[in-house]
Amino acid sequence: MRVLVVEDNHKISETIADYLELEGMETDFAFHGEAALALVADNHYDVIIMDIMMPRADGITTVQTLRQELFCNTPILFLTAKDGLDSKVAAFNAGGDDYLLKPFAMEELTLRLKALASRGPRQDIGTLTYADIALNPQTEEVSRAGQPIKLSRIQFKILRLLLRQAPAVVSRQEVIDAVWGEDAPPSDALRSHVYSLRNALDKGFETSRLETIHGKGYRLKS
Repeated sequence: MRVLVVEDNHKISETIADYLELEGMETDFAFHGEAALALVADNHYDVIIMDIMMPRADGITTVQTLRQELFCNTPILFLTAKDGLDSKVAAFNAGGDDYLLKPFAMEELTLRLKALASRGPRQDIGTLTYADIALNPQTEEVSRAGQPIKLSRIQFKILRLLLRQAPAVVSRQEVIDAVWGEDAPPSDALRSHVYSLRNALDKGFETSRLETIHGKGYRLKS
């Protein structure tokens, strides 16, 4: 079992890691929210321990980003000295799964981590939907009205961006930046990919979902 410990107090982090390793768990460290985001983007963890009061990005903001932008479905246990109801509500609303107050017993922490890990990844995180289109960033499954749709990698990235901002118009430059970054494609490449994406989404349906707004960009319509 792999655990990410996000805690700015080095002594507390080391104590937790030493105990968890005796329990047969592997641990990684992040001492602020930005480091946690980078680690989660590149690694798999079974459970995340998240402090609330940290520099650069606090625990609440970090978890919101993990859930809403990285679509991280790993169970998260908040570890904090803040025992007010408002703090607990904010923690769970941000996407937390459990809440343990400092000071705490290591045995209790271990039991809670094992319980969270046994539940597995959350099933309610990550699916982007608009109208009858659904996209799961974790599994890369795409469907319309329940019918599976196969997309190329670039088409998938374009649709993901459009779904995140639907029904707003997304400019050509926004699409290029999100899909290709600094390696801008030939001028006709984006048009070709959008055409293919539209055909894939609309095949078998009378109504088109992907609309080109001339001079502005693209959007999904209901």
